[in-house]
Amino acid sequence: MVHAQRTQTRAGLPPRVGFVVSKAVGGAVVRNRVKRRLRALMAARLTTLPRGCDVVLRANPGSAHATYAELSADLERQLAAVLRS
Repeated sequence: MVHAQRTQTRAGLPPRVGFVVSKAVGGAVVRNRVKRRLRALMAARLTTLPRGCDVVLRANPGSAHATYAELSADLERQLAAVLRS
């Protein structure tokens, strides 16, 4: 799940990205793998985010079994939906 917010106080500043990967996703090794994948996916998309935007990615338990391509497609779809609104 992706959440995004733009505020006037951060207008003009670079975007920030945060990650939430709870124990419901899996053990420490699984959580860290999911977090590394999400971090790499967001690094590639960071230039597409508007300035002053804060984005939080919350990994669902299904992300532990998702492939890199599935995570990428899901992230792209959710980012597009959140940034449209």
